[in-house]
Amino acid sequence: QVQLVESGGGLVQPGGSLRLSCAASGFYFNRFWMYWVRQAPGKGLEWISTINPDGGRTDYADSVKGRFTISRDNTKNTLYLQMTSLKSEDTAVYYCVKDFGADWRRGPRGQGTQVTVPS
Repeated sequence: QVQLVESGGGLVQPGGSLRLSCAASGFYFNRFWMYWVRQAPGKGLEWISTINPDGGRTDYADSVKGRFTISRDNTKNTLYLQMTSLKSEDTAVYYCVKDFGADWRRGPRGQGTQVTVPS
């Protein structure tokens, strides 16, 4: 079955950086679009980034564009999110999501990793 395991979250000061990882198993990772989404306290899920199967196409929400970089290593079945210039409003649980019918809302996701940026 599909398994997605996020890691790399933590407490970071404003302006700092973190790199999140998502280890994927149970499916042909290199055939699927992947997403990063996040959920801030008291809010719904927010899409933040997309990457195509070979990593050549990416897209970002305006809220993270220019600060976050999505990437993947298909030899390691791993998805990454490099986050820089972190702000307090980036505080959230971050999830990686496997594509399901071109809809990130429907795809399976992992347990998430907490990122906290104090104000």
